Formats: sequence, structure tokens, C-alpha cells
Amino acid sequence: MNLPHIISKLQNRQPGILGQEQFRKSAVLLPLVEVENEIHILFEVRSLKMRSQPGDICFPGGKIDKEDKDPRACAIRETTEELGISEMAIEDVIPLDYIVADSGRMIYPFIASIASPDHIRPNDAEVEEVFTVPLAFFLQTKPDVYKVDVQVVPEEDFPFDLIVGGENYNWHTRSIDELFYQYDGKVIWGLTAKILTHFLALLDRREY
Repeated sequence: MNLPHIISKLQNRQPGILGQEQFRKSAVLLPLVEVENEIHILFEVRSLKMRSQPGDICFPGGKIDKEDKDPRACAIRETTEELGISEMAIEDVIPLDYIVADSGRMIYPFIASIASPDHIRPNDAEVEEVFTVPLAFFLQTKPDVYKVDVQVVPEEDFPFDLIVGGENYNWHTRSIDELFYQYDGKVIWGLTAKILTHFLALLDRREY
């Protein structure tokens, strides 16, 4: 192997995200519905029977399966399964920015409009209840922001003798913002709140 061979092999390569093959990938859909001629955002409350995050508020979505053509197809499939609606009821599916989380997850969010929301029949195995919040509320309300410190904790057998500084190595730590919206007794936070805030940032609040 020589230098020209290496260059020719890599010169047309498109960059991706390092290590993404090991990431857990999922897709979610932020549903927009009309309620009494006003735009609302629909949320789910996760079933209390779920092993993961029971009772949390979220958007429809889940793990991307091998059968899913792409993240968009996953978001639509999960929404039909969780809300008990047909694909035909999901219109104008538009991608938002995807998220790479520190926990080794990639989340692909989409927005879409849901026709005839009165036809929604939640899957009670996954969804405790659904509710909607007027879009205007979020456009007029800033979330509460709290800091969470992220720490580095090496394993007991970590080879400190192989790094400069040893056990006194100055690990770079940081804090992350956790966002909280509260509406009518419901608390929207975590990745759901971050996706929601990203969506709101794409809108011109002066138009509302």
C-alpha cells in the first residue's frame, strides 16, 4: 500500500458520525393537530406498565427497526401503532435536526400534521393517555432551565499509570441544560422539551 493508493481510496468519502454503528437509533414525530380552529401539539403519556420511563411525557416514536426504510418510515410506523391511526392520517412529514446524545443514542425527529385527531385510539400497552397543548402557549412561554453536571467516573481497573497526571488527571466535565415546560399539571422535559424548543426556534414568533 502506498500514499496514492490511500488517497484514491478515501478522496470521495463522505464524513459521518464516528462510532454511529454502535449508537441506538430511534425516530420520533411531533404531531400538529387542529383543535377548535387552533393549532395544538399532541403529546403522549407513556404507559405505567412500560419498563422504560413509565409515566413520562413524550412524542410518538421508538427504535428504528431493520424493516424500516429510513428514520422517516420509523417515525410514521411508530405513530400509527401508538395512536391507532392510519398512515393516510399523517401528512406533511418534515425532518427536524437529529440529536446525538451522550448516552450513545441518535434521535431523528420529524414534525407532521395529523388529520382527524378525533379518530385517535391510543394503544394502551404503550400509551397511558394523550393530550394537546396550544402552540400559542409554547410560543408565549419560556421553559424553566436547570443545570445538570456530567461527571467522568473511570472504572476501578482504569490504567491511570498509562496517562499523564495519573489519578489526578484533569477530566473535562461539563453541564447540560434541562428544560421544563409546565401546562395544566403536565410536565414536559428531557429530550421531548429539547425537540419542542428546537421546533419553536424555527418559527417566527412575530407571526403569532
